[in-house]
Amino acid sequence: MKTVLVTGGAGYVGSHCCKAFAAAGWNVVTLDNLSRGWRDAVKWGPLVEADIADRDAVGAAIDRYAPDLVAHFAAYAYVGESVEQPDLYYSNNTAGTLALLETMRAKGVARILFSSTCATYGNPVRLPIDEDHPQAPINPYGWSKFIIERMLEDYCQAYGFSSTILRYFNAAGCDPDGEIGERHEPEPHAIPLAIAAALKEGGVFRVNGTAFDTRDGSAIRDYIHVADLADAHVLAAEKLLDATGVEIFNLGTGTGTSVLELADTVNRATGGGLQVVHAPPRPGDPAMLVASAARAQAKLGWMPSRSSIDFIVETALRWQQSRLQHP
Repeated sequence: MKTVLVTGGAGYVGSHCCKAFAAAGWNVVTLDNLSRGWRDAVKWGPLVEADIADRDAVGAAIDRYAPDLVAHFAAYAYVGESVEQPDLYYSNNTAGTLALLETMRAKGVARILFSSTCATYGNPVRLPIDEDHPQAPINPYGWSKFIIERMLEDYCQAYGFSSTILRYFNAAGCDPDGEIGERHEPEPHAIPLAIAAALKEGGVFRVNGTAFDTRDGSAIRDYIHVADLADAHVLAAEKLLDATGVEIFNLGTGTGTSVLELADTVNRATGGGLQVVHAPPRPGDPAMLVASAARAQAKLGWMPSRSSIDFIVETALRWQQSRLQHP
């Protein structure tokens, strides 16, 4: 059987991808320091509790499990925090990945599937955003991922690595089976925040910016269901086993949902009563981010099938309700 070492596999996207890899017949090994992941999200294979920068621990895991490739999710991913504490993002995301790559090189593992982000593009100069769109990050989080992308290209050229880079747009929703879901502390994402506000008496959902040049004045984002993201990772991993060099794919739907439309969807799903307040836009927030995922569709055969905003909200709502019932 094929084996994948999943760094950050106890986190939100990583854990959903672990489930998809296991369902596709892979042996799954999670490596996570649990600083922002959850032990009970590791359900498909063993957990190695270690940091990606710990070369001895990562090397021992590679020796023990002999992975065919590494799927690399481990990262800090809060834009606001990255602006306030850029040192965390460059040390954990960028320097941590360099340590991981060096350990892989020493151990002869040369295939890496990388969890990147549309934040590497910065403010869009054209829409939809394809993989050839200029990259000009506007925050340290985006820069930390951008630098890793350059590192991967250099490692492929100099050391014979093979890498697939997946640039996510807005990962959303939860496992349709309810086994795992989205948990962040603090929670930065609009959908769980809106649901939490709807489920809490007196809860308020802040819409940051209502004067953008969009159809209703609120920001528009391309929400992609995390289970669809997970399917893309399995397809990319299968292709990576026989690939050379670097390939880059956007993962999105090509359809944008505004924040006010999202609030309306949550309001309908929860039976009404969501209190929406208008707030100033956050510095650097683009008005619209929408992907072109044509390359992933053409080369990976990937088509998102669970990413309607109604289904995303439905699965996220079920997860949050289950956590309220069984905290």
